[in-house]
This record gives sequence, structure tokens and C-alpha cells, in this order.
Amino acid sequence: MERYTFMKNQHDDLVEAEKTLEGIIQELDTAMRKQFAEKFAEINREFDKVFKELFGGGKGTLELMEDEDILEAGIRIIAQPPGKKLQNMMQLSGGEKALTAISLLFAIQNLKPSPFCLLDEIEAALDDSNVGRFAKYLHKLTKNTQFIVITHRRGTMEQVDRLYGITMQEKGVSTLVSVNLIDKDLTD
Repeated sequence: MERYTFMKNQHDDLVEAEKTLEGIIQELDTAMRKQFAEKFAEINREFDKVFKELFGGGKGTLELMEDEDILEAGIRIIAQPPGKKLQNMMQLSGGEKALTAISLLFAIQNLKPSPFCLLDEIEAALDDSNVGRFAKYLHKLTKNTQFIVITHRRGTMEQVDRLYGITMQEKGVSTLVSVNLIDKDLTD
């Protein structure tokens, strides 16, 4: 009888723990769904603002794909550059796709700035006028974030505070070259 009572108490404790855990999981699931919906709406609004600024007009939208579970639904990116009809991102040119993706990245960065960000030739597919808009917008983000940008584009390099490059004047001997462009602004 003593052993039965001990085992029965153990069983009852496990059943109670299971109910408690299921309740906690349900609360977390509900909170995650609510938080995801709120943050998705915020990112959607910010994406449209950044899209308009980088494209010089138009409209950018994020939509959840048809699915009953919000946490498993896909995300559709809809872009309408100025002068074009509303279309799925996959129907855009390479430069338009790149600028749309950059808009989404910057929208998320605006809402939740990270202290440090590395961008590797992110603007390579852009034409010169879009590179200029990209670089100016990126420079605005430097208030909250330090960026390291790997690039070959002149428009981006013109907006930076410091340039670092590697040169090879002699075969097999690499040399670091750095230029501080902040001093230029101070003396003007």
C-alpha cells in the first residue's frame, strides 16, 4: 500500500505538471501570434516608407500568404516602383529586386537598430542614381548603427566617413590604404 501511494502521488504530480506545461505553451503560443502580427504590421508600414524614399515614390507591401497558421505562413513581397503596375517581387528587374530587398532590410533596421552591420556589395546590382539614394539613406542610419560596407561603387564611397582599401604595388605585397573623410567635413 505504501508503494502504491508513493507511485500514485508521483503519477498525480506528473499529470498536474503536464497540465501546467500545456497551459504555459498555450499562453506562449498566443503571445507569439499576437507579437508576430503586431511586428509584421510595423515592418509593413516602415517598409512602405523606406521603399518610397529609396525608389522616389511607388509602394511596397508585405502580405502573409494564405495559411491558417500565422506562424507558418509565407510572406509575399509586393513592389510597385514609380510608373509601374503593382507586381510580385519576382517580376522585377535585378536592380529593382535588390533595391526592394534593401528597403526591407532598412525597414527592419529602422525599427530595431543593431549596433553593428556588415554589408557586402549589397548595392552591386543598382544603377548610379539608385546607388546615390541608397548611400544617402545608409548615411542617415549611421546615427544608431556602425556600418562596414564592402563596395566598388563610387556613389557609396562618396558618402562614407572612412575608406579602407588594399593595394598591391609589388607582386605579392599587399598594403592597407586608409582615408579619413571626416576631416574634410571639418575643414570646409
